[in-house]
Amino acid sequence: MSWNIPNEIEKDIKSGKAQYRTFQTGNGGQSILTVPSNSYVVIFGYDFSPAGGGMTRGTAEVNPNNLTLADGFLRPFETQQISFYTGTDFYPFIHHVDLKSMAYLNSWNAANQDLNFALTVRYAQEIDNKPIARQVYITSTNDVTITHGLVVNIPRASSNAIPVTNRTPLGLTYGGSGQVINTQTNYGPAGTPQQFMQPSPKDYQDFAFGLLPANADGQAFATPDPLNGLVDATTLLAAYGSVFIESAATHYYLCLHYALYTETVPESRG
Repeated sequence: MSWNIPNEIEKDIKSGKAQYRTFQTGNGGQSILTVPSNSYVVIFGYDFSPAGGGMTRGTAEVNPNNLTLADGFLRPFETQQISFYTGTDFYPFIHHVDLKSMAYLNSWNAANQDLNFALTVRYAQEIDNKPIARQVYITSTNDVTITHGLVVNIPRASSNAIPVTNRTPLGLTYGGSGQVINTQTNYGPAGTPQQFMQPSPKDYQDFAFGLLPANADGQAFATPDPLNGLVDATTLLAAYGSVFIESAATHYYLCLHYALYTETVPESRG
């Protein structure tokens, strides 16, 4: 487990000043944690079981050393995002989910009825959806909106060589290296995407990459869009067939661990 109850919150729970609570959600991509009036919550950790479990996909790959992009059936489940919106603050978290491969014997030729038969080795892939634990510290007096989705495509909008600036010095950074790297990546709708700008939207003109786009952001996170952004996992599972949408194993599950304070929020929360 990679999170612990912060010491001060644990003291508050033991003294009765706060209540330990959990909030379990999953399946659909949109949930809301309700915060009572004259109260506030401190979310300090979560356990996340990624979507895509219980599905196994066979591949035609014979040589395990060949590099191939994962089968399109499972690939969308390899990158999943959880975000929290408190009405004033936004907290995105992207998780890469492992794809496990295993060898199996697909067929053999036993025509000679002896030991000299040829074996054909194939590989199967499946999502490793064991729970992921993460420590967070999110406070809110408002209801907390929780969004989950699959990050399927991130079109590269532009690439440039980073110049030498006071923030990208020669030799220590890519500044002046001449390497052409990503400087604009789209994480949302094709028309009005959330555009992840690098190295930074701040003083963007210092890098001489042109005008800063209207939807520029200095963080990498996806916004909902069925093609180039956040995709609801249940939509994809339904497209695969009813057997997947009705199987509990294929859905994501998220359990928040938080403290509920039934009092108005203090001026200082740390």
